[in-house]
Amino acid sequence: MSHTSLSYRDAGVDIDAGDALVERIKPLARRTLREGVLGGIGGFGALFEIPKRYREPVLVSGTDGVGTKLKLAFEWGMHDTVGIDLVAMSVNDVLVQGAEPLFFLDYFACGKLDVDTAARVVGGIARGCEESGCALIGGETAEMPGMYPPGEYDLAGFCVGVVEKSGIVDGRDIAPGDVVLGLSSSGVHSNGYSLVRKIVERVGPAGLPATLDGQPFRDRVMAPTRLYVKPVLQAMKTVRIKGMAHITGGGLLENIPRCLPAHTKAVLQGDAWPRPEIFQWLQREGAVAESEMHRTFNCGIGFVLVVAPSEAARAAEVLRQQGQTVYTIGRIEARQGDEPPTQVV
Repeated sequence: MSHTSLSYRDAGVDIDAGDALVERIKPLARRTLREGVLGGIGGFGALFEIPKRYREPVLVSGTDGVGTKLKLAFEWGMHDTVGIDLVAMSVNDVLVQGAEPLFFLDYFACGKLDVDTAARVVGGIARGCEESGCALIGGETAEMPGMYPPGEYDLAGFCVGVVEKSGIVDGRDIAPGDVVLGLSSSGVHSNGYSLVRKIVERVGPAGLPATLDGQPFRDRVMAPTRLYVKPVLQAMKTVRIKGMAHITGGGLLENIPRCLPAHTKAVLQGDAWPRPEIFQWLQREGAVAESEMHRTFNCGIGFVLVVAPSEAARAAEVLRQQGQTVYTIGRIEARQGDEPPTQVV
């Protein structure tokens, strides 16, 4: 019996395409270089030296993906900003502990590698790293025939940050009377998209609005997650921040308590910040209950800081100087019995 010679390409894996992508990525990664990078893209492992200005460095790590927002990226051919989402989901998380993001690695998996699409995605990752002062020093591109439908891919990211041991922000000193500040989100960010997609499907193409919040509908829905790293790190140099929360899956109701001591609760004033039109549209078209809105979406607040009353005005001023829109959204109060740890009134 004779057999035709087979190659890896015949099995569906194109090594040349992978090599071409690496060459496209290298200049993007070089733009993100920062102090501490000793070796980056191309090696078996990336080398990074903790900056010597840290006396007692504590490493903080985070990993995340983009979720089902990717399904809309595939359907609408919008691949340029999901990489920013990927970076933001991890760097904003490590920031909560007061950490400066140091480096980032990505994982891109697909059934068949489209170099142009992958380069657009990684271009967004590089932009997110640049905006966060975080080096893109490695990653993995996996081409796995039969694992993903044509035209689809998956993304995951991993970030390592560092904080001075004495400067860790853990919320333990939060007390009744403290002020809750909210930083505006850029939109839906990267959580709740299974519900977003369900609502879009229910409305149907003919019923979708042309614009929301002054932007074309698809651009508004796909607006990338806001990066809070540089403004918040700058604020930390001026004021003492007691606790922080990144408003991701679980919304305002479930994320703020993650930084609160057990005996406290956050009481938020629901009218203290404007709800962007995109959230009004989602609630109206999906007939979504108010409580469900607050535990699924960020509703216009993407990051929360808790400060002492004496620090609130200064913190807000510094953050506004850094280009953030800041609202005083609530106060910390004593929590009694089985009261919910976050209340929106």
